Amino acid sequence: MNTTISNSTLKASIKHLGAELFSLIDNQNKEYIWNGNPKFWPKHSPVLFPIVGSLKNETYTFNKKDYHLSRHGFARDMEFQLIEKTASSATFSLSYNNETLKKYPFKFELQIIYKLEENNLNIAYRVINKEETQIPFSIGAHPAFALPEEFSKYNIQFEKEEKLEYSLLQDGLISNTTETLETSNDVVSLNYKLFKNDALVFKTLESNSLTILESSKPYIKVDFKDFPNLGIWTKENAPFICIEPWFGYSDTLKKSGDLFKKEGILILEANQTFNTSFGIEIF
Repeated sequence: MNTTISNSTLKASIKHLGAELFSLIDNQNKEYIWNGNPKFWPKHSPVLFPIVGSLKNETYTFNKKDYHLSRHGFARDMEFQLIEKTASSATFSLSYNNETLKKYPFKFELQIIYKLEENNLNIAYRVINKEETQIPFSIGAHPAFALPEEFSKYNIQFEKEEKLEYSLLQDGLISNTTETLETSNDVVSLNYKLFKNDALVFKTLESNSLTILESSKPYIKVDFKDFPNLGIWTKENAPFICIEPWFGYSDTLKKSGDLFKKEGILILEANQTFNTSFGIEIF
């Protein structure tokens, strides 16, 4: 089942499975979200919860018991309920159940709110702790933006001038190796070689946004001012680029197995609510 919202400028379509955005088109019928061709990657914009990235051996320990979570968690593969809708907004909800408790023994509700305002799509995440104790979690976005022209015609311009140091992944985990993106006037030239070792993982950034440039002109801007971490990813020869605001990232090679002590994890107090959001601006 799908839900569509629209305004005079944009139309967004969301699958109830995973509450996943799969289309964002303007009033000229131009599509900005990757079409999910399985030749490259069968997703569009999955929601990452209750972990971002991978756990070592896909395993963690809680109360002396081992639990297993696959890469990026389970929310992206579960059916959400549409709990509120207007012409230009929609709110989806996923609550804990017997299936989630086997993988993640914490009671929660995850709400995802999509809202169109002029040429912007705002995507908000709300995590509600239903426990009488703390719960650990990460949450992140994974939107893939369609690149209709040659990949070499696209650049990324960061909001601020800074040293763009990123961590390399090793077998899906954060390694001890870092590299720095080369820039010219805060602009990174895209090429597939950048992603030979999987995603670029930025643990810290000064910039609160970045803009994808198409032939040096603004194409899409992603505003992630509330998010401390960022991933950038594509696949060899794929006509898309993923800009991924995150709270958290994969296990490090020295992980402890305790989810509460995982690097980058969020801890939500009993009966409290966590709110965050990011924005996609179309030019």
